[in-house]
Amino acid sequence: MLTEGTTYDATLTNAYPNGHGQAIKRTTNGTVQFDPSSQYVSTTGTHAFVPPGPNDSRGPCPGLNAMANHGYIPHSGIATIDEFAQGTYEVFGMGSDLSLFLPVYGTALDGDIPSLSFSIGSILSPLLLPEGLTASHNNYEADVSPTRGDLYEYDNNYDVQMSQFLQLYNLQSNVSDPSKVNYDLDVLTAFRLSRFQQSIDNNQYFFNGPITGVLVQPAAYQFIFRFMANKSQEYPEGRLDREVLKSFFSITGPEDDLVYTPGQERIPDNWYKRAIGDEYGLVSLLLETTSIGIAHPEFLSVGGNTGEVDTFTGVDFADLTGGVFNATTLLEGNNLGCFLLQGAVLALPTGVSGLVGVLDQLEGTVNPLLKQWNCPQLQEINESLLENYPGFSRQPAN
Repeated sequence: MLTEGTTYDATLTNAYPNGHGQAIKRTTNGTVQFDPSSQYVSTTGTHAFVPPGPNDSRGPCPGLNAMANHGYIPHSGIATIDEFAQGTYEVFGMGSDLSLFLPVYGTALDGDIPSLSFSIGSILSPLLLPEGLTASHNNYEADVSPTRGDLYEYDNNYDVQMSQFLQLYNLQSNVSDPSKVNYDLDVLTAFRLSRFQQSIDNNQYFFNGPITGVLVQPAAYQFIFRFMANKSQEYPEGRLDREVLKSFFSITGPEDDLVYTPGQERIPDNWYKRAIGDEYGLVSLLLETTSIGIAHPEFLSVGGNTGEVDTFTGVDFADLTGGVFNATTLLEGNNLGCFLLQGAVLALPTGVSGLVGVLDQLEGTVNPLLKQWNCPQLQEINESLLENYPGFSRQPAN
């Protein structure tokens, strides 16, 4: 299991140039150098908290909700690709490759292509169909969310389910000293293991897709620590305590009376993002996902329940990828990253007016990495194998 402060983490941030052209600031022992002046994230003035109004969109991503509430993206919750990229860097220190990849993906699959924008919640398109992140189930949003419920279990994939939040919150209940509480990657991975099994046990339509399950799902857990942990001189890589966790997930009140208020996610006061030069980007995500996948290969099982709970059945990876990858080779070298990058690009629409240039820009980010990693060339993902799973083909009610 990957733990904070390992050699892996120090190597990772040097493995690929960060997207903002900054030198990585490290002390003589290799740890990240904390710089409060450049890492402080304002929550006052133009970035003071303003709750959403009746026409503002908020959705399943707590970080994006908080960004909208503090004006780092438009308060409406509808932003362009450039606004998402700039906002995620300013607030969280997200690498520019990842901050481009995510909104391009969201716009292409569930956004408004002419304006190159998408909603962090849900809006009605001219065809009176829901669009946006809330309406992106099995395109972008996925089962096994940390705090949001599986869509077909709750008919709601955007509100915090308090039972799930409390399950995470209580994973540090044995830490009596509040200054030592830390919802780090080990804690979050243990939580994900439990949530994964809960979906199998309770959601008859649970589906773990090749991109939504194997890439988007782990990102939801890894992002909690990598982006929400408060950085400091003592904890330059961050520490995520109870109060910061509550703030980002719109939870208030004492431990014996915690209350969730939808759409009220806040960036905590006196909060510091990742160090300049230590941005968490696409390579960081892929290598970390691989490390965790090696330790817990069940996360990489593409498939789902077959209409009843506890019926999870997986797809043969060789059949899914036309023999390019199999269950063994997928975990060799950088092959999981190769599969995820190529699979994500293959899932995007091509030849759509207004999107072609953006896709070219995205491929300009992805292709050098595929070449650097000497990736086997994936031609297609055989989606006909996925149609056997009702959770893949089932459509949410409008």
